[in-house]
Amino acid sequence: MKPIVLFRPNSKFDFVGRRRWFFMLSALLMVLSIGAYIDHGLNYGIDFKGGIVIEIKTDGPADMAGLRSEISGLGLGEVTLQEFGSPDDVMIRIEAQEGGEGANDIAIQTVRSALGDSVDYRRVESVGPKVGDELKQAGIYAVLSALVAILLYIWFRFEWQFGVGAIVALAHDVIATIGVFSVLGMEFSLATVAAVLTIAGYSINDTVVVFDRVRENMRKYKKLPLLELLNRSVNETLSRTVVTSLTTLMALIALYVFGGQIIRDFAFAMIWGVLVGTYSSIFVAAPTLIYLRVRENVFGNEDDDKTAAEGSATP
Repeated sequence: MKPIVLFRPNSKFDFVGRRRWFFMLSALLMVLSIGAYIDHGLNYGIDFKGGIVIEIKTDGPADMAGLRSEISGLGLGEVTLQEFGSPDDVMIRIEAQEGGEGANDIAIQTVRSALGDSVDYRRVESVGPKVGDELKQAGIYAVLSALVAILLYIWFRFEWQFGVGAIVALAHDVIATIGVFSVLGMEFSLATVAAVLTIAGYSINDTVVVFDRVRENMRKYKKLPLLELLNRSVNETLSRTVVTSLTTLMALIALYVFGGQIIRDFAFAMIWGVLVGTYSSIFVAAPTLIYLRVRENVFGNEDDDKTAAEGSATP
């Protein structure tokens, strides 16, 4: 059985030659993402801002007005209810209670007493505001630590220019993901942080494949201009990059559609991350090397087995 090949290795797409247009598009996306974050911020979930989440299943379609009236009358502060998955699944969110987790536990018991045994409790979570602040700080450290570790790894494996190019692409992906969550007002939780870290790993995997081909071609075609060499490298890995992304997207879309409300935000973040990660690996990471002036002889002094004429015939 022949492997799937969407693009031939000798394709001649001029990705690097049109880098200014792609950089302008990326810059616009970054500005919009940062602007949305400054203007709207993020819709932090209970994990980060503290509070109570209770998921219940009612016997038949839920009476949302009756439930909202009953729980709002308990004096627990801000209360929001929403259906998810089906009309008999309800998520109840209650603001963090003054007095820490002990007060939150009392609030949970108050809600249970009010609703009684007429509903099925699927999930009950309580997070104090202090714990939420600690988790938010830990999430920021986790993302920054991952980016630094990736920079050091790429620097060690290739050269510092490649490390910087990889970090530029990763920062592009992370900022774009945070931006889309800010624009859409979707809940940003610990699961989303996990998705951001997974996106970073996925994106760097694609980028390393491209960079590895760049390194091979630098050894093979020393007389080929850098722009043409980068174009050749991206085109040679294009089919692998796109096929991998498409198969990953198939699994993520199935997870988004059939995985239920609990996993939906994570799946959405991953879908978006795969899209922007694939884009950055092709249109951002490799073209960045042009501006970083990567040296064409940096990977050794092997004899050039290809003539300049053969190299010039490539894209």
